[in-house]
Amino acid sequence: MKTLSILIMTVIIAVTGNAQTDEKLNKKQQAIIKIAAVTAKGDLVKLKTELNSGLDSGLTVNQIKEVLVHLYAYCGFPRSIRGLQTFMTVLEERKAKGIMDTTGAEASPIKEEGSKYDRGKAVLAELTKTSQDGPKTGYSAFAPEMDTFLKEHLFADIFERDVLTYAERELATISVIASIGDAEPMLQAHFNISLNVGLTPGQLQEFVEIIKTILGNKEALAAQKVLNEVLKAKKKN
Repeated sequence: MKTLSILIMTVIIAVTGNAQTDEKLNKKQQAIIKIAAVTAKGDLVKLKTELNSGLDSGLTVNQIKEVLVHLYAYCGFPRSIRGLQTFMTVLEERKAKGIMDTTGAEASPIKEEGSKYDRGKAVLAELTKTSQDGPKTGYSAFAPEMDTFLKEHLFADIFERDVLTYAERELATISVIASIGDAEPMLQAHFNISLNVGLTPGQLQEFVEIIKTILGNKEALAAQKVLNEVLKAKKKN
């Protein structure tokens, strides 16, 4: 019994230690998740609340603007533009109250070295930690123009902009995908990318909990299932 008690205590200490070192999502990251999720859903009333909270958490005007622009690639121009219009209203209302929000840095000029396609391919290789030099497969082979659009525009034009970090862009991305639903393969891919760019399993679990709070059980359960599969596969490797 004494040996068993010692073993149990050792496991508890190990688990507690891991939990303490597993960094939590900060307030800005949490705000990005919530803003992206409700924008994708088109809930403009809730979006106003989350935009105010995001500014209060320390996100700059340009960071939030960048999140809303980023989203169009995943939930379309209508949702993105309505998000931007709502943000404009929020800023006007805050200014009328005497609140002066920090504008923040603009995107740095992009070094246009090489073709846009090659730059996008390099960014995607960095995000996925896999070579992009092999033959096209799946939808890329079926519709090569989509592969071109993704690499030249999404991963070059958008991901190269440094207003947001890769991790912040991934939090926005998985929020949208979890919100719209029925896109499990893409959510799986972006959970893996999230881990590649420095987010931890604990932070992704916290992401699911935020999705549950902001959207509901259905979206959270679907995201949890995909996350479990990703983490299980990581352990095997």
